[in-house]
Amino acid sequence: MRDLSRRWAWLGVLVVGLVLYVIVLRTLIRTQNLNFVPSLLLLGATVVPLAFLSFAQARTGRWQVPAAALVIAAFFGGVIGVVVAGTLEYDALRGLGALAMLFVAVIEEAAKMIVPVVLLFVLLARRGRRLPSDGLVIGVASGMGFAALETMGYGFSALLESKGNITAVEETLFVRGLTAPAGHTAWTGLTCGALWAMIASPTGKRVLAFLATFAGAVAMHTAWDTFGGVIPFIILAILSLGWLFIALHRYRAFAEHTQWAPRDPLPV
Repeated sequence: MRDLSRRWAWLGVLVVGLVLYVIVLRTLIRTQNLNFVPSLLLLGATVVPLAFLSFAQARTGRWQVPAAALVIAAFFGGVIGVVVAGTLEYDALRGLGALAMLFVAVIEEAAKMIVPVVLLFVLLARRGRRLPSDGLVIGVASGMGFAALETMGYGFSALLESKGNITAVEETLFVRGLTAPAGHTAWTGLTCGALWAMIASPTGKRVLAFLATFAGAVAMHTAWDTFGGVIPFIILAILSLGWLFIALHRYRAFAEHTQWAPRDPLPV
């Protein structure tokens, strides 16, 4: 029963979050009090990514990442990732021309991994934990934080550019919030899962798998930023989420069917 409730906790997070969002939105529209805008941006940017994080965490098998690690990954991973990426992208967007989108993708995918890499070595030192499923869910948390802060920024920009049009803010929050799981959260989760696997068993095959995963995340990120329209987004979302679910299933099977000792090598 406990496992069942944990597996469906994401639905409770989603429903409660959406209810709170609607309450805040209706109050904002009715009162025209701009003090409710920050609450609207926060809920609109975090509800879906947080529900997706709960979904991923509940499906990583019997090995669970400490809640503190997820909070650190989401908060510090998001803040540090956004600051580092924004600083480096400023020069990239000015001087790289057609290659700008590629370099933006490389910068953001690398920036989102700063805090997960720190957590990797902290968890290794304290717990000997190095399951790929741990890395995947920590990567999802970091990607969630990054995506939420980006969405809040875009929502605030939409508010200013539309001169206070709440409908424009709603549309921005809806589109970016809904697509976040197939974007930053999935890409960072995949990359961090592959990184954990490589650290656990640093063979040539694992190193190549990590490099290929990072390159794949960068490629999908670049395509996401380059191509417009609904159809390309749907195709990229299917590829991103499909790849993540396959990795999640594989990592979960390993965690559940392997007698894991902290210093045992990961099977190749």
